[in-house]
Amino acid sequence: MSLSENTPQRNVKRGRGRPVGDRESRKADLLSAAIAVTAEEGYSGVSLRKVAKRMGATTGTVTYYYANKEEMIAAVAEELFRRFHVSLNLNDENTDIKSMLDKLLNWPESEYSVLWLAFVQLLAHARQEPAFASVIQRNYLVVKDVLTALVERGQANQTIRDDISAELIADQLSALADGWMVMMPLDPERFSPERTQLLSESVLTLIKPIK
Repeated sequence: MSLSENTPQRNVKRGRGRPVGDRESRKADLLSAAIAVTAEEGYSGVSLRKVAKRMGATTGTVTYYYANKEEMIAAVAEELFRRFHVSLNLNDENTDIKSMLDKLLNWPESEYSVLWLAFVQLLAHARQEPAFASVIQRNYLVVKDVLTALVERGQANQTIRDDISAELIADQLSALADGWMVMMPLDPERFSPERTQLLSESVLTLIKPIK
């Protein structure tokens, strides 16, 4: 007689659609699947069913975490920014403007290419979708605050011009990054390794102190 036959079995009731296994791990898999589907098919092509299929689960598994597409996409936006912040080392005291520019310009050529394409999709629809527009706006403020602090540090070290406020320079840098983000997937030839290096250097030249 096997051990299982000797061991009393307990009937464990599960809620409808409740996923089996570690909850946080399953949720992470779901978000990765949702990001991949968004990058490949665009925001309009995302559905709970497609995400479930991508992660090898049922639609019920997805709805256990998110009631609808809008709620899921808002969570995707949060996850994209979380990974975006990690990739840029925003909390690293050694991060500076140059390292941030280099990472931004090389992001699509790295393991973050899927994240980049999904991010572009969300930006394109943010104005019409309040469900995740507020997520993007709030996280943009975080990035802007970090950029402003980096510019202020550069101004204090006299490596960045101080005749323009740090906040305005940070806004300009953010706008440049947004433009690159939109154009890279559409015109990748403009962002060859050699040209991205020149782009980074030209921005640094523009913000250098005026002698």
